[in-house]
Amino acid sequence: MWPNSSSSSFLLTGFPGLEAAHHWISTPFFFVYISVIFGNGTLLLLIKEDHILHTPMYYFLAMLAFTDLGLTLTTMPTVLGVLWLDKREIRHAACFSQAYFIHSLSFVESGVLLAMAYDRFIAICNPLRYTSILTNARVIKIGLGVLLRGFVSVVPPIMPLYFFPYCHSLVLSHAFCLHQDVIKLACADITFNRLYPVVLVVLIFVLDSLIILISYVLIVKSVLSIASKEERAKALNTCVSHICCVLVFYVTVIGLSLIHRFGKKVPHVVHLIMSYVYFLFPPLMNPIIYSVKTKQIRSGILRLFTTRKVRT
Repeated sequence: MWPNSSSSSFLLTGFPGLEAAHHWISTPFFFVYISVIFGNGTLLLLIKEDHILHTPMYYFLAMLAFTDLGLTLTTMPTVLGVLWLDKREIRHAACFSQAYFIHSLSFVESGVLLAMAYDRFIAICNPLRYTSILTNARVIKIGLGVLLRGFVSVVPPIMPLYFFPYCHSLVLSHAFCLHQDVIKLACADITFNRLYPVVLVVLIFVLDSLIILISYVLIVKSVLSIASKEERAKALNTCVSHICCVLVFYVTVIGLSLIHRFGKKVPHVVHLIMSYVYFLFPPLMNPIIYSVKTKQIRSGILRLFTTRKVRT
């Protein structure tokens, strides 16, 4: 279809060539979405209810869970709508809003992981001043800074989308809206919309990952200066969950970037799968990682559900 510039809708795409199997494909997607909501929702409830977890480390973990929930709830309606109901049409305003939240929350997640690295750095390299440095007021300021950076930085490339004329094919390549998909359909000068996101990705994803790497180099250096092997192991063990979450997030970011950059001859379905892995794998794995690797979370979950059973 080739609409005129007055068209106010786009068409989302599921898995081309596999439309007959969309109902079957939707089953694992549905269970993954439910698992993400349950896992991150449980973490948020646990941190809220358990006063033992009212510390900066777990406040940042709550921010991570909230971000993952937001990202999941942003993509879920259109993905399941396409796979279940073949509801492909999406209005421009809804599409641009979805793209805004998807990209903003991705940057927020990177910022939260950076804040968590800062928390671990202070806890291990300057433990005596941990409570005086990471006060509740400072945690709130860091959280607001992460949110503002994520949500404000995405406004410049998203706002022009509302004013561009669209006169190319109205078909998007995913079951959700992404900025890079939408600008391909615009009949306007999109130079700014091509260059700005590249700069933004470098300033956020690349810079955040480098700072996290440097912080862990300093953490390892500090840990190696500890005489006792048991204390070294205990100190590093507090970082394992965060390191796993960082690897899950940035490995999927790098994988998706490499596929888009060098995978011109790779089947389109591979691009689609990598996109879904990027948006679903970290939110699915983060609560699992913290539940398995963090004793306080495991104990808190047992206390939470045990207490609720006793009350009922």
